[in-house]
Amino acid sequence: MDQWIQFLDHYGYIGLFILLLLGIVGIPLPDETLLSFVGVMVHKGHMNFWGVLVAAVLGSICGITLSFLIGRFVGYGVVTKFGRFLHLTEERLLKIERYMERYGRVMLFFGYFVPGFRHVTALTAGVTQMKYRIFAPFAYIGALVWALTFLLLGEYVGHRWRMIEAIVYPFRYWIIVIVLLSLLAPIVYRVIRKRRSAKLTSQGVPPEPKE
Repeated sequence: MDQWIQFLDHYGYIGLFILLLLGIVGIPLPDETLLSFVGVMVHKGHMNFWGVLVAAVLGSICGITLSFLIGRFVGYGVVTKFGRFLHLTEERLLKIERYMERYGRVMLFFGYFVPGFRHVTALTAGVTQMKYRIFAPFAYIGALVWALTFLLLGEYVGHRWRMIEAIVYPFRYWIIVIVLLSLLAPIVYRVIRKRRSAKLTSQGVPPEPKE
């Protein structure tokens, strides 16, 4: 982590842009921690809030667009062949592809908040030939909300960010699981309800009224 902080100290806004672009594409970087640290820098007056926000959003947008274009023009075969370097197996890609067909827009937006998931959603959107005019609004608004959330969090905690990082870090995987379950719970509920309704209909039982 310290080497990335030094990189930011040296290259400033351009450095933030580059790191987030690479992180969104799939290079393993602590994106949320970096954004929170930059928020601390804003809190201390070392960086300008609007400059940081523009650099963060543009880096995220360029990164997720690049992932989308790779999936769209490189194709499924190449993505699965080299995806193992990003822990993207064929089975995982197929599973995400099925979800993308139903909930792609929601996943593009909320995928930013799940580490290791955001770059996969963009790749899958490209592989499944999602239209750019559908991809862009959800992916780009998601980039803005995600960047703004962690920048404001960093600015709010100020100099206490290292203490908070030390407390949160041991539980990071549990936090990821909780966030992921929170995002998937409504989807799972709808799928179960739809299947139950279809089963009742096939048995001649009227389906439950929608809430």
